[in-house]
Amino acid sequence: MTLYDELVARGLIAQVTNEEEIKKMINEGKATFYIGFDPTADSLHVGHFMALCLMKRLQMAGNKPIALLGGGTGMIGDPSGKSDMRKMLTPETIQHNIDCFKKQMSRFIDFSDGKAIMVNNADWLMDLNYIDVLREVGACFSVNKMLSFECYKQRWERGLTFLEFNYMIMQSYDFYMLYQKYGCNMQFGGDDQWANMLGGTELIRKKLGKDAHAMTITLLLNSEGKKMGKTEKGAVWLDPEKTSPFEFFQYWRNVADADVMKCIRMLTFLPIEEIEAMSGWEGSQLNKAKEILAYELTKLVHGEEEANKALDAAKALFGGKGNTENMPTTELELPEGKIGILDLMVATKLVNSKREARTLIAGKGVAVNDVIVEDPNAEIVIDGEVIIRKGKKVYHKVVRK
Repeated sequence: MTLYDELVARGLIAQVTNEEEIKKMINEGKATFYIGFDPTADSLHVGHFMALCLMKRLQMAGNKPIALLGGGTGMIGDPSGKSDMRKMLTPETIQHNIDCFKKQMSRFIDFSDGKAIMVNNADWLMDLNYIDVLREVGACFSVNKMLSFECYKQRWERGLTFLEFNYMIMQSYDFYMLYQKYGCNMQFGGDDQWANMLGGTELIRKKLGKDAHAMTITLLLNSEGKKMGKTEKGAVWLDPEKTSPFEFFQYWRNVADADVMKCIRMLTFLPIEEIEAMSGWEGSQLNKAKEILAYELTKLVHGEEEANKALDAAKALFGGKGNTENMPTTELELPEGKIGILDLMVATKLVNSKREARTLIAGKGVAVNDVIVEDPNAEIVIDGEVIIRKGKKVYHKVVRK
C-alpha cells in the first residue's frame, strides 16, 4: 500500500486539487508542504493533533514539513467556524504562545538537518505596505466569490468585520511566500480551510503563471477535530501542566464507541492490517480498543513511561486494586483537616465555580471515596488521601500537606 493509499484508508483525505500529481509527489517523498497553526493559546490541543500526526507520517516517508506559526494571521483571527469575532491578542501574548508551540511541535516533527522547518508568517505579513497589498494581492480576489464560501456565509447575518474579511487574503499570501522562499509546493488543512487554501493556490497561479505547481489537499476531520478534545473542563491540551498524562489517557479511554475505530485509524501509527483486524470488535472488545487508543496516543504525546503510568493507574482504578499513585493529585493545606465539598471541588479545578459544583451534587454527580455526596454543605475530612469522582469517569486524588 502506498502512503497516499494509506492516508485514504485512514480517512484523512477529503478533497484535493490534483489527485494524480499529489499522489505521485507524496509517494515519492517530493512534497514540501505546510500546515498553519495560529497561536491562540499557550499550548497545542487535541484539535491540532491530527495535523501533527499527518506531518509526522509524511515526514517519515521523506516529505518535508513546514510548520507555519501564525504570528501575523494571529493578529487578525480566522472567521472560519466562528459565530463571533475572536478575541484580539497582544503581540506579547502571541509571541509567548509561539514559543510554547515550538517546544511541543518538536516532540512530533524532526527539525534537525533541514528535515523540516518552522517559520513565522509575521516575518512577511507585519512589514507589508497596505497599498501594495491592495494592488498586488487584493486585485487577485473576487469579493463575490469570497462571499460565496461557507466560512463567510455563516458570519454574514451576525456581522463580519473587514479585519476578518482579510484573513483569506493573508492566508493565501502565506502560501505564495512559502512557495517562493522555501519551494513549498503543497498545503494541507482542514475541510473548514478549503476556501482559504484554494485562494492560496489561485494566487500563486495568477502571480506566477499557470505552470506554477501549487496544490491543495484537505483533511477529512479537521472541523470535527476542532470539536475533538472538548470536555466539561475545557480543551484537552498537549501540555502536561494543563492536561496531565493520566487525564489525557482517560479522555481517549472514554471516547464514544462509534468513534474509537475512527480515532485509531486517523491518529495512531498502528499498521492498517492490525487496525482492520480490530474493525469488527464489539461489546467488551471496544473497551480493549479504547485502551489501545489511549495508550498509543499518550505514548506519542507524553512518552512511553508516562503512558505506562497512566495505563497502570487506570487498570488499578477500575480493577479495584486501589493503587492511585499516578492519579492527578492536589495537595491542600488544611489546618483543621477538613474542607467543604464546594470549596474542595473548586480547589481541585474539577469545576470552575461553586455553582457548578452544586449542580453536579444535585444530579448525584460527585462521589468521595465511592460514596455519593448529596449535601452541598458537607465537609470532607482529609486524613491521608481521598478520591473524588466527578461524573462516572473523572477521578482526582486529594492529600493533606
